[in-house]
Amino acid sequence: MTLGAVAELGDFALFTSRALGSAVGAPRLGRRMVRAIHEQGVRCVPVVLIVGGFTGLVLGLQGYYVLARFGSEGLLGTLVSLTLTRELAPVLAALMVVGQAGSAVAAEIGIQRNSEQIDALETMGVDPRRYLVAPRLLMSVLVFPMQAALFTLVGLVGGWLSGSVLLHLEGGTYWSSVMRAVGPEDVRECFLKAIVFGLLTTAICCYNGFTAHRRAGVTGARAVSASTTRAVVLSSIAVLAADYLITSALI
Repeated sequence: MTLGAVAELGDFALFTSRALGSAVGAPRLGRRMVRAIHEQGVRCVPVVLIVGGFTGLVLGLQGYYVLARFGSEGLLGTLVSLTLTRELAPVLAALMVVGQAGSAVAAEIGIQRNSEQIDALETMGVDPRRYLVAPRLLMSVLVFPMQAALFTLVGLVGGWLSGSVLLHLEGGTYWSSVMRAVGPEDVRECFLKAIVFGLLTTAICCYNGFTAHRRAGVTGARAVSASTTRAVVLSSIAVLAADYLITSALI
């Protein structure tokens, strides 16, 4: 790792800690929080529903034929529910939110940086981290677990459609194995991952938009485009790396 990368990592950690610290006791964040819930939650629901449904359909289809080789079709609900709860739901839901809301946040803050709106906030004595970043970070702790839960529920229905409606597994067998398989520790792991992913990806997207003017060799609209692309790529890598670390720690 180069010195430049280490310096940027430190700058990112300082940016995130200042944004979170600025939220303590900050007045008039309500409207900004509602807007953050809308952009990270409401607007991303359709894509989470679609991807969650198709993920469950594929899991149910593949899982049924693999388990049928061993005469264990009755465990399809166990396979689908644990795979979704522990791994796929928090990871894929986070990637979907990053692709839609995270890229929009990075672009919006990048444009505000380029058009000197952030400089204007600082001139008026308003902390731009508290105004632009803190509400999004705080609401990511709430929105990402909800998106993961929604993804899991839709995925379970998709698995039931594949296994019980399209194939030959009894619906009662599927849902009873789901109920037996998923325990409180699985739900806790799902929500823990979703919270970590939410904080990480929101901070990365906000940071890249906030520092769009620092992109070497590009200016104006190209700097915003480069920062948005960088935010999505780094957020996706961060989700997968954090998933591996959390899974390793909890197993």
